[in-house]
Amino acid sequence: MHRPLVSPIFENRFDAGRQLAEKLTQYKDKSAIVLAIPNGGIPIATQVALALDADMDMIISRKLPIPLRPEGGFGAVADDGAVMLNHEVVNYLKMTEQQIHYTVNKVRAEVQQRSLLYRGHRTLSILNGRTAIIIDDGLASGYTMLAAIESVRRKKPARIVAAVPAASATARKLVEKAADEVITVADGFMPKFYVSDYYRYWNVLDDEQGLKVFKDWQMRRQNLNLRPENLPPPSMTMRRKPLI
Repeated sequence: MHRPLVSPIFENRFDAGRQLAEKLTQYKDKSAIVLAIPNGGIPIATQVALALDADMDMIISRKLPIPLRPEGGFGAVADDGAVMLNHEVVNYLKMTEQQIHYTVNKVRAEVQQRSLLYRGHRTLSILNGRTAIIIDDGLASGYTMLAAIESVRRKKPARIVAAVPAASATARKLVEKAADEVITVADGFMPKFYVSDYYRYWNVLDDEQGLKVFKDWQMRRQNLNLRPENLPPPSMTMRRKPLI
């Protein structure tokens, strides 16, 4: 544990999602789709999707952990195989090709397993021509977001928005080169940056917790769609023929 460098801005990820949604109101009713990076991005994305009345799906992207120092990373892998390497870290650590390939293949297998958990055999929602809003709980190095952007870009969206509650200045600058727009609630300019510092209550979500939040959102969205004011008029509903 380290001593927080900033005062918390968000109570938790749900509160962060609500605050982030206020920065994204221009995308309400614009057929945007919210893409959460599991697991930390899921609670945030649910609040944004509800506020924007938008569809939501997952874009799986995972950090490539540094050997013997797994809390650090040297890049990331997305669920379609897109790999983004932090060459500065790779060169500094003098990592071998064998080390890189071993870690990439290991994480790629984990990403595929997580993709199967969240989507089963269903493919990612159609993004062609839509605004894709990619959400995580923060940007530290930015490479997890970069891999997600690279993967999403291949699906031909009209626009890619990277949206996070908090980002380091260096990560934001990096992601701005890849996304069409970067939206944050808070930016960190300290030499050291920890996403957790911006949250009063912070925990690492596991797959089971992330999946539960996603399923809760699906149920809530379905209930909202079933409200009388959201149903089509009688002339547009299908009627069953009487049984004879």
